Amino acid sequence: MSGKKRSRKAADPTPAASLSVSGSRAVGKSRKREPVKLASDADLVLAKCRALKETLLQKTDSDSLTIADVVGSIAGLNNSDGDNAIPKDIIEVDELSATEVLEGIEGVALQITRQVLAKKGFSMEIPSRSASNQIYVKEWDRIVLGGKRIGRNFMNVRESRKSAIMLRVMQLLHAVLVKRIHITKRDLFYTDVKLFVDQAESDGVLDDVATMIGCTRSNLHVVASDKGLVVGRIQFEEDGDFIDCTKMGVGGKAIPPYIDKIENIRSDAEFILLVEKEAAYMRMAEDRFYHKYPCIVITAKGQPDVASRMFLSRITNELKIPVLGLVDSDPYGLKILSVYMSGSKNMSYDSASLTTPNIMWLGLRPSDLDKYDLPEQCRLDMTENDIKTGKELLAEDFIQKNPKWMKELETMVKTKKKAEIQALSSFGFQYITEEYLPRKLKEGDWI
Repeated sequence: MSGKKRSRKAADPTPAASLSVSGSRAVGKSRKREPVKLASDADLVLAKCRALKETLLQKTDSDSLTIADVVGSIAGLNNSDGDNAIPKDIIEVDELSATEVLEGIEGVALQITRQVLAKKGFSMEIPSRSASNQIYVKEWDRIVLGGKRIGRNFMNVRESRKSAIMLRVMQLLHAVLVKRIHITKRDLFYTDVKLFVDQAESDGVLDDVATMIGCTRSNLHVVASDKGLVVGRIQFEEDGDFIDCTKMGVGGKAIPPYIDKIENIRSDAEFILLVEKEAAYMRMAEDRFYHKYPCIVITAKGQPDVASRMFLSRITNELKIPVLGLVDSDPYGLKILSVYMSGSKNMSYDSASLTTPNIMWLGLRPSDLDKYDLPEQCRLDMTENDIKTGKELLAEDFIQKNPKWMKELETMVKTKKKAEIQALSSFGFQYITEEYLPRKLKEGDWI
């Protein structure tokens, strides 16, 4: 377990005036730029957002723990309870340079070479990513990887193919890192389809290599295709190119898979709107909602990808502004928020750079269905699977630590009703940006 700290350039909290954000919708040269106009109630909304920011900053300071603190508390549990199932250490990877990752791969290759020359075959020891090795740390509000390790022996018939895939993947990663280029997971799979057979095989081995080397998966220079989008009051440099997300058209900017190439982040936003559905995101982008209420709008179009999670975590850590979640009023909307907040089990080893704690649930909440008089035809019956998922969520730590979330979810399960964000369009296509969100923000109606 390494104690290295992630080093990133601090964001520049540039004041609004210096960002030169424009509200122009000009086409060609026939239209003049319109000045940016804040909503009439913007001052009230921003005051509430700033108060929330201060509250969250104080909470972060009081809850902050080091890895040593958590390891100590886990060890204490082991000593007092005698429960050997609880790992005594935690595996967290570090941000490594391409050179450091190359050295790690070459170190593994050297060990294997020595084993082969000694006519012992070869074996590798890697951290176990099994469900039994996942730990939820309440103080961090995220899932981390325990210290259990497993062997992968080429001489074992059941493990020989997996070992061969590990070697092949490391060979390909070495070639990519030497050239200082990036490839997609799909590219990697197609370099040896006969060996990998299924992309899930090569994808899983990528995580194994990352944990074995002790680096993030993005440090391997293998990324997923673009999925997430961002629009609003944020500027940054991407591999030397200047990006202004207020001037990227109504579609916004695709969140780049190469988060390590983003630097010099600047923003005058007071909050981040994290939106589950692309349709709701597009409504906010086209209506230039971020001009009325200075904010950044992000969507991963459903289940979040790694780049979107890492981007959100990065800008939240640097800008120190609250994140407000807007998801469907169903169990899966909450599960999506949980991935952003607490991480996923398959990538728990890198949860430090992939999670954003303290996301506030803005909407659409079960209580909103009555509060905003949502029509009956927009209130959908929950399926048996929905209800089962809802009950399972009630037992989750991230829900139980928030009594208000518990109450909302209990209401959902009791009424057996769910609703999508798009149901708000039954009041008008722009209701979400002109009525629902302004009212929510003005009332500070987040939990």
